[in-house]
Amino acid sequence: MLSRVANNLIWLDRYMERGSGILNLLKVNFYANQDSPELFSWTPIIKNFTTSDNEFYTEDAIECIEFMVFSTENSNSILNIVTKARENARSVQEHISRELWLCINNYYHFLTDKDLPKKLREDDPIMFLGEMRKHHLIYNGTFDITQERGPSYYFMNVGKFLERVTQISDFTSLKLVEIDKTSDNLEQSFYWKNLLLSIGGYQQYIKTYKSNFSEELIIKMVFQDKLFPRSVYYCICKLGRHIKQLIESKELENNNLDFLLGKLESSIKYTTIENINSKGLHNYINDIKNDIRNISNNINSVHYSNNY
Repeated sequence: MLSRVANNLIWLDRYMERGSGILNLLKVNFYANQDSPELFSWTPIIKNFTTSDNEFYTEDAIECIEFMVFSTENSNSILNIVTKARENARSVQEHISRELWLCINNYYHFLTDKDLPKKLREDDPIMFLGEMRKHHLIYNGTFDITQERGPSYYFMNVGKFLERVTQISDFTSLKLVEIDKTSDNLEQSFYWKNLLLSIGGYQQYIKTYKSNFSEELIIKMVFQDKLFPRSVYYCICKLGRHIKQLIESKELENNNLDFLLGKLESSIKYTTIENINSKGLHNYINDIKNDIRNISNNINSVHYSNNY
């Protein structure tokens, strides 16, 4: 099995990437819900991105954000995600930079401030969410600037890009459910725009394709763009690069990983829009998620170096 240290490094970055994505989803949905509550309700987010054993339902924006940020019963709440990231960081302090540990620890103490929930109810929710997202931006910058380029760095990046591919797939699936419910082209375009905003790709899409708002071009950018840092293809290429570094430094056994990654990369790179439409976007996304799950399980099952 993968060593405890390597596993904690992977999950440290998975949790931080997950928290960042959820916060952006909440921010984008808050804006959309204010304009079109009938199109952008809170129910799909609660249903798809929470793990509470107790059924929770609300269409009140503040109550939903409060649940997604502070609920101890929802393991995907920001508080629980950052708490788990901090626990992982504490256990691998000797493998990460001191600055990175302090960054995560400060974020945890910010979230556990007893006055913070009151701030959500009294202040602008967008500013509140933006203040938390700054902690993730600081984390990413601190990681990039201070973390030694060695096995810890590569393991953490493996976690980041595994999580990012999963999240892009989940966000797209969430919007597809709504798109499939309507034949109105204008409504469908709202959902596609919302997806691009949720993954931070709207500005780049507009720069690249100007006013040509096309479903096919959006799918191409989200799944196959070589330069967009949150496209599935870009993330798979990055994932492959970091895993290759770990294999070459003998911190990770190959165990068929190069084949699985090469197969997925080629599948995404060479699949045409016609093939995706023929297969169905839902099925295409499910295949990607299954491949990522297999890669993740494969990483977790390999033998590891004595150093890690």
